[in-house]
Amino acid sequence: MKNKTIKRMFDACYQAKRTREMLPPLPKGVMPSYIQYLDAIQMLEKEKEHVKVSDVSGALNLPRPGVTRTIKEMEMKGYLRKLASSRDGRVVYISVTEKGKELSQKYDQQYFDALSPYMNEISEEEAECMIQTIEKFYRIMCERKEGGNFYDK
Repeated sequence: MKNKTIKRMFDACYQAKRTREMLPPLPKGVMPSYIQYLDAIQMLEKEKEHVKVSDVSGALNLPRPGVTRTIKEMEMKGYLRKLASSRDGRVVYISVTEKGKELSQKYDQQYFDALSPYMNEISEEEAECMIQTIEKFYRIMCERKEGGNFYDK
C-alpha cells in the first residue's frame, strides 16, 4: 500500500473519531464505553442463559482486565448486576439492570433509530466493507504495537 493511502486511512480514522463525538451527550459519570458494554451484554443475554466477563471481552475484542474494571464501575453505578454461579462460586455472571436497560434504550436504540433514515446513502455492503477494513486496520496496528517499535521492522 502507498504511504499516501496509509495517511488517508489515518485521516479517515480521525474523522470517525470526530463523528463519534457527535453522539448525544451522556449523563454525568457515564462513559461512552458503557453503552457499548450494555449493547454487547444484552446481545449475549439473547444468545445464552448466563453471561460472563470473558464473553463480554470476546464480544468486544478487548482485554479481560479492562473489561473487568469497566464492569465493576458499571455495577457500582447500578447499570449491571453480578451473580456468583450456584455450581462454582468462582464463576461470576453479569446481567443488565433495569437502570442499565433504560440507559441503553435512551442512548443507543432511540438515537440510532432516529439516525437510520439519514444513512440511506450508505448501503449495507459499503458499511460492512468499512467495518471489516477498520477492524483489520486496528488488528494490524495492535500486532505492530505488540511487536515493538514500528521502525525496527
